[in-house]
Amino acid sequence: MTLHTSKLARTRLIASTTALTAALFAGASMAQTDLTVALQLEPPHLDPTSAAAGAIDSVLYSNVFEGLTRFASDGAVIPGLAKSWEISEDGLTYTFMLNEGVTFHDGSAMDAEDVKFSLDRARAEDSANAQKALFAGITDVAVVDPLTVKITLEAPNGSFLFNMAWGDAVIVAPETIEDIKTTPIGTGAFKFENWVQGDQITLTRNEAYWGTPAALTDVTFKFISDPTAAFAAMMAEDIDVFAGFPTPEALPQFEADPRFQVLVGSSEGETILSTNNQQPPLDNVKVRKAIAHAIDRSAIIDGAMFGLGTPIGTHFAPHNPDYVDLTGNSQYDPELSKQLLAEAGFADGFSTTLKLPPPSYARRGGEIIAAQLRAVGIETEISNLEWAQWLEQVFRGKDYGLTIVSHTEPFDIGIYARPDYYFQYDNPEFQQIMETLNKATLPAERSALLKVAQTMISEDYVNGYLFQLAFPTIAKAGVQGLWENQPTQATDLTAVTWAE
Repeated sequence: MTLHTSKLARTRLIASTTALTAALFAGASMAQTDLTVALQLEPPHLDPTSAAAGAIDSVLYSNVFEGLTRFASDGAVIPGLAKSWEISEDGLTYTFMLNEGVTFHDGSAMDAEDVKFSLDRARAEDSANAQKALFAGITDVAVVDPLTVKITLEAPNGSFLFNMAWGDAVIVAPETIEDIKTTPIGTGAFKFENWVQGDQITLTRNEAYWGTPAALTDVTFKFISDPTAAFAAMMAEDIDVFAGFPTPEALPQFEADPRFQVLVGSSEGETILSTNNQQPPLDNVKVRKAIAHAIDRSAIIDGAMFGLGTPIGTHFAPHNPDYVDLTGNSQYDPELSKQLLAEAGFADGFSTTLKLPPPSYARRGGEIIAAQLRAVGIETEISNLEWAQWLEQVFRGKDYGLTIVSHTEPFDIGIYARPDYYFQYDNPEFQQIMETLNKATLPAERSALLKVAQTMISEDYVNGYLFQLAFPTIAKAGVQGLWENQPTQATDLTAVTWAE
């Protein structure tokens, strides 16, 4: 009897232990649902419809805010809040059919009235939208019914669906627009939770999302501007992902470490030595040409980016099928540079400012370019600016001679048709090309116009065209679904999961 009781007790103990082990194993095998992503740049505020800072889209694009259309990871334009659309035969009217059951994060319904409000606000005379030109051709936005909106254009625009996918064209609600810069309320798969300025932004999963719900429940965006700190945080596994890792020289170390995966994608980031075309002597094309020939792009790519980057000779992404290789227009030739300066009346050189934003490509590249310009007689006064200062002084104030920045907006050669844009290039012939391009719908015609446009700004030496920015991402080995390339500036986490 005693023996039987002992065996029964052991049997119960084994069964209990087995159940506990199974439970623990099941818990251990469940995929992680939170993610910490580091970025180098913190947004100045959280309204993508009223600022040029790409750092806003890096956090909020697709995650929190959505537009009628959106960019997929390969750059294709796909449906967003609009499930479908019809285009009139004359190309002037776009009728968008909206998805049903879409709500903002505050629970209110998103409908055609919100689309009308968003687009009318973006194209208004007093609009603060940094890409107001995207909406300039709209003549009317009409609500047909709660789930249908009709947009009328003044002329056909072959880029219209593309334009509506920009972060500047996301749909917002009039009821929450007053606080959008600090409390963004969108329709996306994640809801804004909190912003500790100078440190982090947290998002949580939108349990009422109209589309495919996110796998992640909690997301933290950490802002680490210092490259050394970025390396340390990743190595210590304090963060799960660093998108746009700022220390390219460290990539081999991560590639050799099985804890991590390294993704090196392409971006839409044309990195340029932006030039104030209205400030003497930079208003002289020979001076701008002299600057172009004083620059050794290979030395900048190797010295600032440790080999990551593709030389460019115009403002267009080399991976685009319509790209023209115009690097020969600005090959490194310091003697030619000196000759051009002499012909322009500056045989003894001149001085100008070089105002640099925080990214390492600008700070590191700026020191190299300053030395190259000095070698031909051009002295630069370097100022290291934070993003808010750069936006105020350079982008809005146009108070600069030279600066270095990556233009990460997709397919943005059209900015050269805007005389009031910060580098102030005013060429009516180029503006006419862009106007014709906007009306063109045939692929062959658009391709030909794009090639002419690229060549024109290259031969006008509007800016110093440096390189196409590579986009390295470091992630823990178990993270899946990250964008490798950057068809637009975004850290889209809507399809990200952890391996089980």
